[in-house]
Amino acid sequence: MNNTTRATTAKDIVRDWHLVDAKGKVLGKVAGEIAHMLMGKGKPYFVRNLDCGDYVVVVNAKEVEVSGKKETEKTYFRHSGYPSGLKGEAFKDLLKRRPDEIIAHAVRGMLPQNKLRDSMLTRLHVFAGEAHTYADKFAK
Repeated sequence: MNNTTRATTAKDIVRDWHLVDAKGKVLGKVAGEIAHMLMGKGKPYFVRNLDCGDYVVVVNAKEVEVSGKKETEKTYFRHSGYPSGLKGEAFKDLLKRRPDEIIAHAVRGMLPQNKLRDSMLTRLHVFAGEAHTYADKFAK
C-alpha cells in the first residue's frame, strides 16, 4: 500500500465555470470571492506554483457598491508613460464609463504578485449588465 502524497501536475487541473452577480455587493468582498476562485484555493489539489483556478464570469458590474465616501473620494490613476501623463478618474466617473475596469482592478490587487497573475486574470470575464456571452457554459 502506497501512502505517499502525490504532487499536483498541470494535467490534474480541472477548470470549472462560476457566475458571480455583483449587483448590490460591496466591491472588496466580491473581489475577494472572485480572487479565491481564480486562484483555485478551494480545490483539494491547490498548489501555489501552478495556476489551479477556475473561469469566473461577473455580471452587473455597474451596480457594485462601495462603503463610506469612496464613491466620491476614491481615485483610479493611470500613466501614459510620457511626461505629465498621469491621469486620475473618480470612482463614480469610472463606474459610468468602464465598470468592468473597477472589478478587474480590485481583483488584480487581490491576486498574488507573481508570474501566474496574468494567466489567472485571462480567465476573468466582467460584464456591465446582466447579459453575457458565456450562457452556454452555465446551461445544464
